[in-house]
Amino acid sequence: MKAMSLITVISISLLSLFSCKKDSNNTNGGVAPTNLTVAATISTDSSGNVAFIASATNATSYDYDYGDGTFQTVASGTITYKYAATGTYTVNVIATNASGQTISKSIQVSVKVVTTVFWSEEFNTDGAPNPAKWGYDLGAGGWGNNELEYYTARPENAVVQGGVLKIKLLKESYNGSNYTSARLISKNKFAFTYGKVDIMAKLPAGGGTWPALWMLGSDVSTNTWPSCGEIDIMEHKGNDLNKIFGTLHYPGHSGGNGNGATTTISNATTQFHKYSLDWSAAAIKIYVDDVLFHTVANSNAIPFNHDFFFILNVAMGGDFGGAVDPNITNATMEVDYIRVYK
Repeated sequence: MKAMSLITVISISLLSLFSCKKDSNNTNGGVAPTNLTVAATISTDSSGNVAFIASATNATSYDYDYGDGTFQTVASGTITYKYAATGTYTVNVIATNASGQTISKSIQVSVKVVTTVFWSEEFNTDGAPNPAKWGYDLGAGGWGNNELEYYTARPENAVVQGGVLKIKLLKESYNGSNYTSARLISKNKFAFTYGKVDIMAKLPAGGGTWPALWMLGSDVSTNTWPSCGEIDIMEHKGNDLNKIFGTLHYPGHSGGNGNGATTTISNATTQFHKYSLDWSAAAIKIYVDDVLFHTVANSNAIPFNHDFFFILNVAMGGDFGGAVDPNITNATMEVDYIRVYK
C-alpha cells in the first residue's frame, strides 16, 4: 500500500511538472508574438503615400494607428497608407496572435504632401449659380424626410451675390408647402472618387432650419439609397446651435442609424467655417476648421469607392430639423467656396 501510494505521488508530481512546462510556452493557448519589426518606405513624389511592412513571429494580424486619427487592422501586416497633410506622425503597430496576445512597436514617419486643386467653385460671378456646374432637385417633402419646404430653381431661393452662394429659405405659400428653399446638385456635371474637399460656409439660424453640405453616390439612379452611399460633410440643426454633425449612410447605417459623430464650434451662424472631407481608399475623415472629429475605415465592404456628387441645401423641419419656430420668415446659408484637391 505504501509502495502504491509512493508511485501515485510520483506520477502526480511528474504530471504537474509536465503541465507547468507546457503552460509556460502556451499561455492562453498560444505562443506570444515576438520579434516585431516595422518598416516604412515614404514616397518621394509628395503624394503622402507610405508603404508599411510589419512582421512578427507567431502574429496573425496587425493593428495600425497611423498617428493622424486613423486605425486599421491589416492581416498581412503590409499596407500602403496615404496621409492627407504634411507632418511627422508617430505610428504604433500592435501584433496579435490567435489567442489575443500582443506585442507593440512605434516608429515615426515624416511625410510631405503637395496637393493641387482638381475642381473648384468660387462663386465669384453674380447671378444664378453656374449651370455648367449646378442643377436642382425640385419638389416637396425632402424625399422621405418629411421636410416642410418646396425646393425651387428660383433666384429668390438660390443666387450668387457678393462672392458667395446664398441659399435662401423663405416662409411663403408655394405649391402646397409653407416654405421654399433650394437644393443644388452637381449630379451629371461633376463627380469624383477620392480627394480632399474644403467648403467654407456660414449657416442659417432659427428653430427648424437644417442646412447640409453633402454627397451622394453617382449611381443613385440605379443603385438606390442607401446602397449608393451618402457622405454628410456638415449638417446643423437650428434647434441645437453650433453642434456640427458628420455622418456616413450606407446599408446597415441608414436614417437615424448613420455612422456619425458631432463636434461643437462657436459662431456657426455668424461666421464662416471650413468644413472638410478627406476621402481615400483607406479612410473617410470629416473635419471642421482642420480639426478631425470623425473617421471611418474604408474598405470594399462599404460603398465609398466610386464617384460621388455634391448637394447643397437648406431644409426646414422634418425628421432631423425638428420643431419649427413659427416666427422664422427667412434664413440663409452662405457658401464662399468649394475646393476639391487631388
